[in-house]
Amino acid sequence: MPQIGQAAPDFELLNQDRDTVRLSDYRGRRVIIFAFPKANTMGCNNQACSFRDVFPQIEARNAVVLGVSSDSVKTLAAWKRRQQLPYDLLSDPDHKMLEAWDAWGFRLFSIIKLPISATRSYWVIDENGILVDQQIGVRPGESVDKALAAVEQLANG
Repeated sequence: MPQIGQAAPDFELLNQDRDTVRLSDYRGRRVIIFAFPKANTMGCNNQACSFRDVFPQIEARNAVVLGVSSDSVKTLAAWKRRQQLPYDLLSDPDHKMLEAWDAWGFRLFSIIKLPISATRSYWVIDENGILVDQQIGVRPGESVDKALAAVEQLANG
């Protein structure tokens, strides 16, 4: 699991258009990554659309947004169109990235972790690839507010 203050591990996943996306492609920009359990569900719609709604503020701070789940590329493409999401959605069907970033598995009573879906989470990475903020297990709106605050803090020095 990546730790705050350390380099975020690189990954390579397909986006909704079947293009390969690597975290290292975004060196020189700030990156918000959010993990979500399943496209087209109430909490995930809330989270993704909230990131959509603040996207102009995020872009103004030299940042990008990437959403990650184990959903198929096809599912993510349809969801992106339906919700008019202006950022890439990444498919991690084998949940290798999600596991490496400690965001795979549904936590039951905070003691049992069931390997059935992504854990709603977010990470903020600075221009040099250093992890500056994260939370594994977060509410949909809270992930947006906290990630935006971290990006704003980076932008303000």
